[in-house]
Amino acid sequence: MITDKYKFSKDINPKFFSTLKERVNAYFENNQISKYGNYNMVLKAVVMLCLYFVPFVLINAGIFTNPLLVIALWIVMGFGMAGIGLSIMHDGNHGAFSKNKLVNKITGLTANLVGGNAKLWKLQHNVLHHTYTNIHQADEDIDGPSFLRFSPHHEKKAIHRYQHIFAFFAYGLMTLGWAGWSDHKQAIHFKNKGLIKSNNFVKEMIILTLWKLFYFAYLLVIPIFIFDLPVWLVLTGFLIMHFVCGLTLSLIFQLAHIVPMNDFPTPNEHGVIENNWAIHQLQTTANFSPKSRLFSWYIGGLNYQIEHHLFANICHIHYRKISKIVQETAREFEVPYHSQGNFLSAIGSHYTMLKTLGRA
Repeated sequence: MITDKYKFSKDINPKFFSTLKERVNAYFENNQISKYGNYNMVLKAVVMLCLYFVPFVLINAGIFTNPLLVIALWIVMGFGMAGIGLSIMHDGNHGAFSKNKLVNKITGLTANLVGGNAKLWKLQHNVLHHTYTNIHQADEDIDGPSFLRFSPHHEKKAIHRYQHIFAFFAYGLMTLGWAGWSDHKQAIHFKNKGLIKSNNFVKEMIILTLWKLFYFAYLLVIPIFIFDLPVWLVLTGFLIMHFVCGLTLSLIFQLAHIVPMNDFPTPNEHGVIENNWAIHQLQTTANFSPKSRLFSWYIGGLNYQIEHHLFANICHIHYRKISKIVQETAREFEVPYHSQGNFLSAIGSHYTMLKTLGRA
């Protein structure tokens, strides 16, 4: 398994993370607040679910018949779908939404409700991405399709020279792939890597398939065959919804890792990454838009990706507060703390990185 292949050094600046954890824990203890979500998380979950399901109900009820208004509702659903991923299922699958494990499981399963799969997502994101961030052949978040190059260690192809032109369109297709075919392909891939046990594989594939059938049934079959909505309008809206969601999700995560200021380290000949895990996270992750509170609210605090990577078990509503502790501790231990001022500048940095990787 890949998790047995690479190890981090524990000898490099070991006091940094222990000191940081003490200070972050002290923040919660001194202020007598929980590391998990509170009523604000519950309210946010309700808002995001409504942003997704209310337009869908309005579409099926036939309240709006003008095609442009119907498409506008599908666009709102796309932002609601992304909001569910960023602000509900993400914390749930990290065990950070609530101290109650059942609540975390239920909120995590909202990934399945919008076409994804919670179990596969946790394997790719929690196990591989959060452990081996930006490491070639270990972090599968940077192992995109062959026509995109996200690491200087990936094989260079001629098509990569133009990736900065078409990458953003490709991002919009991401969640459509999840809903359609890529989750089944990934399940087979994880089985071959030993991340899914062979004796459970058939059961997992059946469960995965049933969730996909449920998703397509309520989102396409019911509007077309029960409410007799125009096929072309439903399919067009469905595709646009996924494009909006895919582009939104892709940008939020790509801007944190595929930017020029971040490192792409490689293990030595013994499979050792010559850094401790916490400092590795700071060197491979960047924040953006730290002053945009409304934006941060919508994207589940993931503009504070450094804090998320270091403390994924802490609910995102606390990231802004603990970011000051992380930044001060990083400065004290002379550890890099990457942050970009706003969303547009971060997109510009990502665009530059795509161009560099395509021509290097």
